[in-house]
Amino acid sequence: MQDILINWTPQETRVAVIEGGAVQDLHIERALERGLVGNIYAGKVVRVLPGMQSAFIDIGLERAAFLHAADVQLTGEPPRHAVATGGVVTPPPPIERLVFEGQTLTVQVIKDPIGTKGARLSTQISIAGRLLVFLPQDDHIGISQKIGSPELREQLRTRMKVLAELPDGSGPTGGFILRTNAEEATDAELADDIAYLRKTWKAIRERSFKSPPGTLLHQDLSLVERVLRDLAHEATQSIRIDSQQQYDALKAFGEAFTPTSVDKLGLYKGERPIFDLFNIDEEIARALARRVDLKSGGYLVIDQTEALTTVDVNTGGYVGARNFDDTIFKTNLEATQTIARQLRLRNLGGIIIVDFIDMTREEHQAAVLAELKKQLARDRTKVTVSGFTQLGLVELTRKRTRESLAHMLCEPCPTCAGKGQVKTARSVCYDILREILREAKQFNPKEFRIIATPAVVEMLLDEESQHLAGLSDFIGKPISLRAENAGSPERYDIVLM
Repeated sequence: MQDILINWTPQETRVAVIEGGAVQDLHIERALERGLVGNIYAGKVVRVLPGMQSAFIDIGLERAAFLHAADVQLTGEPPRHAVATGGVVTPPPPIERLVFEGQTLTVQVIKDPIGTKGARLSTQISIAGRLLVFLPQDDHIGISQKIGSPELREQLRTRMKVLAELPDGSGPTGGFILRTNAEEATDAELADDIAYLRKTWKAIRERSFKSPPGTLLHQDLSLVERVLRDLAHEATQSIRIDSQQQYDALKAFGEAFTPTSVDKLGLYKGERPIFDLFNIDEEIARALARRVDLKSGGYLVIDQTEALTTVDVNTGGYVGARNFDDTIFKTNLEATQTIARQLRLRNLGGIIIVDFIDMTREEHQAAVLAELKKQLARDRTKVTVSGFTQLGLVELTRKRTRESLAHMLCEPCPTCAGKGQVKTARSVCYDILREILREAKQFNPKEFRIIATPAVVEMLLDEESQHLAGLSDFIGKPISLRAENAGSPERYDIVLM
């Protein structure tokens, strides 16, 4: 069973999904940093790049957004993913034949800006409702892959074709994809969702005709509303929120769009902060640390880099099994559950490399890989596992949908500039001595003055005093010292007196 806790403040919304008494998923949305995925804009083509088969689009953001040729849907064209010849999907036409500089397009954000990359766009608009996803430029009826048997899927498709017909009998306008929670929906519920989605698209179209480029035409639901639309399901037993104002708004939204979830909604009035119920703030702190301890005494070390994320599994103090092979196997097996949970908590995406402790027996490898896949199957985000490599590493990819927890809550350390390490005081001393020697060959001051951190000055006066005196004799100039806290242990200045 699942419980959902919502902590709301005017500046930030935090949602925690609890299963088995532990946090399994965490979502954070800040008012000033709200995600853009699902937003629809009036955009203007500012540059076409034939070499990259893409174009840069101005949608009013700080950085131009990115539109690839494969994401361009021409009016009246069948959906490109459905066009195949001999089983091979037909490639899109060249980007220069699809768009031109200065052109105005209605575009939708399909990936948030991440790091230095702008948002990724598509002209293939989709609008999510409670039960359906509306595809206004398509006439295809799709069914979620998670919905039952082929017979049930065909029944739902037949029902949807009838419901999607316009009242005047002029045929369908727009395509639909049935979401997983539409499996047991009535015709009336589906018809209501169809009407709502078409009304929303009509309003977007009307705004697009009279709005200049860079205008936001439609914004996706807030995180609080998406809890009812996307996170709540049959296994959800309670949804508690700590704001009366947001509770009232969420209840009204639920009654209109997700009536089955309204009974699970409750207002939290406890004296303790709602996140204290399950020590969620402590979980967030642990999710920002490199080391994650396992119950057995083993631990994980998680490092996130620009290119990929690495997870290293270690036995630590675990010595509970009968022999070393069993100790390794049980540590790796326990690690799979924690790894899957940490990927969700930290929202780690892209390439992920897991370095399990080396296992000599193939059946142990197979069991660990099977358990990892089982744990990852609970993830709402698509995860692909490639299996063990020749070096004994497990490669997997997790779809990157938004910034990771660390990138959202933290920034690079001003002392080490994100490197995670700084030079030793002795290394800085030697840098200073080399710099003085370099400057003595170019300038002829009366004296050199070193301004550095107290630790560096102390080392120059103590352990490195002989080298400092030898340099002073060699260049024939006095060298004085002054200690200052400069912020970074590596920082120093050499003043020519």
